[in-house]
Amino acid sequence: MFATKNIKDASQTQSRPIELSIRLGWYLIKNRLKGRKRFPLVTMLEPLEMCNLACIGCGRIREYKPVLDKIMSVDDALSAVNESGAPIVSIAGGEPTIHPEIDKIINQLIERKYFVYCCTNALLLERQLKKIPPSKYFCWVVHLDGMEARHDESVARAGVFAKAVNGIQIALEKGYRVCTNTTVFNDCDVNDLRSMFKFVAELGVEGSMVSPGYDFQDAPDQDLFLSREQAKSVFRDLLNPEENIDSRFYNNPLYLNFLRGEKEYQCTAWSNPTYTVMGWRKPCYPLADEHVSDVKDLFEADLWDNKYGVGKDPRCSNCMMHCGFESATIFHAISSPKDWVTLIKSR
Repeated sequence: MFATKNIKDASQTQSRPIELSIRLGWYLIKNRLKGRKRFPLVTMLEPLEMCNLACIGCGRIREYKPVLDKIMSVDDALSAVNESGAPIVSIAGGEPTIHPEIDKIINQLIERKYFVYCCTNALLLERQLKKIPPSKYFCWVVHLDGMEARHDESVARAGVFAKAVNGIQIALEKGYRVCTNTTVFNDCDVNDLRSMFKFVAELGVEGSMVSPGYDFQDAPDQDLFLSREQAKSVFRDLLNPEENIDSRFYNNPLYLNFLRGEKEYQCTAWSNPTYTVMGWRKPCYPLADEHVSDVKDLFEADLWDNKYGVGKDPRCSNCMMHCGFESATIFHAISSPKDWVTLIKSR
C-alpha cells in the first residue's frame, strides 16, 4: 500500500504558464497569416523505444523491437525539434528517463525556451531530478491509469503506482510542474478513474491528460481497445461534470466535449509530427507506414485529403487520441470566436 505526504489545498495547485498560451496563440495566428494550412503544434520526440515496463496496451516496444537498442543522439534530437519548428515538445518513447543523455536533451530545449513535456512512468524520476532543474518551460507527465490496483495491473507490475505517486510528490515539493496522463481502455473502472483524478488534483498537479487508447496492431490484447461509439459512451460517464467537481483536466474543454460525442472533428495528426530513432513516422504518431527523413513529407495534402483520417483509412475509424483531435479543436477554434473564447477561458 502506498503512503502519501501532505495533500495540497486548492491555492497550492499548479497552473500552466500564461506565456505558453500567449506564445501558442501568436504562433497559430502567425502561421495562418502566412497562409499555411498545415503546420506542427507539438513535436513528438521519441529518443529511444526501450522501456522498463511492458504495459498491456502499448504497441511501441513491440513495434520497434528490432531497434530497441538504438539511442538518439542529443544533436539529432535538437535538430529534429528545430526542423519541426513547433513551440511545444512532448518527449515520449519508450521510457525517456532511460536515455543516458535525456537531461542534456531537456536542458538544452529549456535553454532554447521550448515548452517541454516529458512523459514517464516515474520509476527513474528521482534520478533525473538531480540533473534537470525546475523551469516554467518544463513539465513531467506521469503515466497513471487508475488507483493503485488498477494502475499496477495496467503496467503489469506491482508497486509502480506507489513509486509514481512518490515521484510526483517529490517533484512538486522541489518546484517542478507536473501533470498526469491516463489512457482509457475497454475494461476501465470509471469510479476508480474518477478517484484517481481527484487524488492527483489534491496532490497539486496542473491537471490530468486523458485519452482513449489507440488499437495498436502490436499490442498483445486487442480486446482492450474501445470502438468509437464505446469511447463516447464511456467518456460521457467518466467526464460527467457533476462527478468531477474536484478533478482538474489538462485537456482543453473542446476536446473533452469531443470525447463525450458532443461534436465531431476530422483528425489533424499532422500537427503532432513524431520523430523516432528511425526518422519521422509517416503519417502520424499512431501509424507508421514508413519513416522519412524530411518532416515536410508529413504535411502533403494528398495524405490528409485522400488517404488518412476518419472515413478514409479503416485504421483511423476508432481513433480519438489527443495527438490528432485535441489539435483539431484548436485549429477549428481559430475560425470560431465562440470556441476561441472557450479556449482562452480554460487556460
